[in-house]
Amino acid sequence: MTRIGVLTGGGDVPGLNAAIRAVTRRSLEYGFDVYGIRNGWAGLVEGQVEPLSMRSVSGILHVGGTMLGSSRTNPFKRPDDLEKTLNTIRALQLDAVVAIGGEDTLGVAERLYREHSVPVAGVPKTMDNDVWGTDYCIGFDTAVTTVSEALDKLHTTASAHHRCLVVEVMGRHAGWVATVGGLAGGADFIVIPEVPCTIARMCEHLRRRYAMGKRFSIIVVAEGAEFGDLATSEDLGEKDAFGHVRLDRRGLAETVAREVERLTGFETRSVVLGHLQRGGSPTVFDRVLATRLGVRAADMVKEGKFGYMAALQGNQIVDVPLSEAMSKMKTVDPALYQLAEIFY
Repeated sequence: MTRIGVLTGGGDVPGLNAAIRAVTRRSLEYGFDVYGIRNGWAGLVEGQVEPLSMRSVSGILHVGGTMLGSSRTNPFKRPDDLEKTLNTIRALQLDAVVAIGGEDTLGVAERLYREHSVPVAGVPKTMDNDVWGTDYCIGFDTAVTTVSEALDKLHTTASAHHRCLVVEVMGRHAGWVATVGGLAGGADFIVIPEVPCTIARMCEHLRRRYAMGKRFSIIVVAEGAEFGDLATSEDLGEKDAFGHVRLDRRGLAETVAREVERLTGFETRSVVLGHLQRGGSPTVFDRVLATRLGVRAADMVKEGKFGYMAALQGNQIVDVPLSEAMSKMKTVDPALYQLAEIFY
């Protein structure tokens, strides 16, 4: 009897439950025993697992979040945690672990496979959409839909009060959410980590819009963006298990808004969309993507094809080596950003 474990790690996104459901149902169809690992890699460190059945994954396709819970646990952070992880896998006699997550979660999966021969299959999930080797990650479409809908609403209040609004969206190292969400929502300026920018250049653009008779502006900034003439990299406190600081502590949108108002005289306010981008029911696209990727992950287990990630390329689901997917980060295509700039 094949026994597999499935986990969700890192930040939650809509579509995780759809992926869990797909992995479970396809695996049960093969006659596998399926175990849900609680709270990401922490579940293997702490031995927190539960059997999954058709009943337990019924009715979760449209539900946001993750029924298994999540965490940013890195079992490689401490030798004891790594040993506990390997012991749990042995104790449960798991023949495979399906890891649903982003760069950090899949990076752990890749190391477990490469360094400890743990049979793993990956499913890319991150609203940042920055996992190399796949066109889309689970959660991205829902996140940018939320951003575009928020910008639709913010346009009316910005117009009514003749204000500039600085809208901060998620995106630590890659500006996919800002670029696609801003393009879809009619942003008047977009700042992302991949493209150098200054407050001075932004203000010049805003003055030009004002001279053209456009008395309001929507500025979208990715939380990880940097400005060459603005200090935003002060000590932000303790880092997580993967070396990341909490970017909400930067207060980037508020800092940018104050500078814009000081330099231009235009009334400027800030809006941080924050965890709204992670919430709610997944879009149709994310439901179908999660289902396709989850089914392929179970198929890889059936085939004994480990160390790979199910990925979407074009309209096809393909297998990408985790080593390749983790070799680099997928950043915003310059052509896409240039497309958005046409509409500033």
